[in-house]
This record gives sequence, C-alpha cells and structure tokens, in this order.
Amino acid sequence: MADTFNYRIDHHGSLVRPAGLSTDDPQAVESAVREAVALQRGLRCTVVTDGDHPREDFRGAVLDGVSGFRRTTQTDADGLVRWVAESLPEAKGPLLADRAARLTELTVIAPKVSLPSPAYLAATTYRPGLGVSSARELGEALAEIVRAEIALLVSRGVRLIQLNNPLLLGQLGTDPTDPGALSFEDALAVDAPAVRLDERPEGVRIGVAPGWAAPAEVDRARAERLYGTVGADRWILPFDRGTAAELDLVRALPEDRDVCLGVVDATVPALEDIDTVMARIDRAGEFKDLEDAAVSPSRGFADVASRPLLSAEDQRRKLVLVETVARYCWGNEF
Repeated sequence: MADTFNYRIDHHGSLVRPAGLSTDDPQAVESAVREAVALQRGLRCTVVTDGDHPREDFRGAVLDGVSGFRRTTQTDADGLVRWVAESLPEAKGPLLADRAARLTELTVIAPKVSLPSPAYLAATTYRPGLGVSSARELGEALAEIVRAEIALLVSRGVRLIQLNNPLLLGQLGTDPTDPGALSFEDALAVDAPAVRLDERPEGVRIGVAPGWAAPAEVDRARAERLYGTVGADRWILPFDRGTAAELDLVRALPEDRDVCLGVVDATVPALEDIDTVMARIDRAGEFKDLEDAAVSPSRGFADVASRPLLSAEDQRRKLVLVETVARYCWGNEF
C-alpha cells in the first residue's frame, strides 16, 4: 500500500489514564485527552487517539452509545464488566465521530479511532432468552451500526480506524479456543460488512486487531479464510514473542494487505532488546514487503481504564522503543 508510511508508528488506542480521572468530569476528561495528544505528538507517533480516556473500557466506544444492552455487576477474569443484550441495538447518535473530530483540532497528526468489532460484542453479550433471537442477528445489527459510524468517522477526517476482536486469534489455532456465543464462521460473516466502505478517500485505512497473542500453532487454512473474508486494509498482529506462529500469521496475509507488527510487549515493563526485535522483523521481511508494514505495541496499555497494564512512565518507554524500531526499519521517511 503506497501510503502506509503515514502510519508507521502505531498503537492500539488505549493509554494509561491520569490518576483519579473520572468520566463524570467532562473538563477533567478534556484535559486528559489534551495531555494524551501532547504525549503522542512528543513521541512522534504517526497516529493520535484520545487514549480511550472518556470510556470505562475499549468496548465503551459502542456500548456507551447504543440502546439494547444492560451493564451487570459481574466482572470477567480479564477485568471487563459483563454486559448483556436485551434487545437489538439502535444507535442513539454518533458514537465517536464528534469526539474524533475534536482530535483534528488539536493536532495535524492523523486521528485514529478504535472500536470493538460487532462480532466480538455479539459473542460476549448474547444470552439466550433475553430478547434477541440469536448471536448472529445481534452481530448483524451491530455491524450496521459500526459500518455507519466508520463512514461518519471518515467524513469527519479520521484516517485510521481499528476494530478489535480479541477472540479471533484463538480460533486460528489448530486447537481452537472457545469462540463465545458466535461461531468462527458467523464471526467472519458479521465483521466482514462492518469494514466494507463503498468509497474511501486517499489514505484511509481500516484495520482489524484479531487478538493479543498468537495461538501455539496456526491453522493456515483458517487464517487465510479470516484474511480473505474480512477485507480489512491492515491487520494488527502480535509479534513480541518470536514464535513460529507469529510468523505464520504474517505469512498467511494476502500480498495486498498492510500489517502492523506488535513488536513490544505492552504487559511487562522490561524493554525488549532492539537487536532481537530487528531480527524478528527481518525474518518477516523475507516473505512480506516491509514497505507495507508498521510497528506498534502488542496491545492497548489500558483496555480497561481501571486496570492499566503498565505505569505511565513504562508506557512512555515502550512507545519510545516502538519509535526507535520504526527508525531502524525505515529511517526518517515518515
């Protein structure tokens, strides 16, 4: 892709919040977003997000703006509060487009927005007997909402949009993990139309992050089916362990798709050895044109706002390392 260089230094979107920040205080949230933008600008990121600071977790980009879902008092092992679908969702207005447009006023760096994928939300919120006939029906309704929001985001100047479906990589293993309430095939059928735009301006990229860790072994046929069915421009893949499975995920990508390699571990403070990182990237370069590549951390730093994975300083050091890796790869050509 000719303009991949515009987004070489990427990240998943969520950043460590300032201590004590509450989403009930709009002025404090606005101040935190400004600080997050300044941080990203200072670290020479080629995309900028609001850090997910206005939301409880990464799903809030959709769940906060649609009807039909109920927040429960239960929490999953990963720290996410459980939500359940009680009726088919309807958007109450723009989800993130108004806030994303604000980013374009704060910086000339390309604004990026991350959304939970409709298949992920359907797989994790559907419960039989609560008013929705099937997880597939729920996912299809969500896909219409997400696709409309993506079109609106693009019209407001957003140039990089990422859908997160943490369940998909587990389904690419030779021993697939639990897909939730939506089968693998149904998940592909739901997410595919969400990323499909009839028209898109120059430089717009729609990416999918299919999970935070590669399976132990990749089923190549299932990986190719994922990439072939969901027509995302960019695939944001974990690449911080140096495993054969991580390479296989890249190897299975169609030639015309961008890849963003998650080269540093966002869950541990220790910095990676840059020679080790570069050796891994060189191996990927044996079968993937690195002109169609970017680098990022392996996942968001605070996908659950109350449970940041690192301290703010460790996060900064990781992002600095990502920027350094990018310059080792591509010089100053961005």
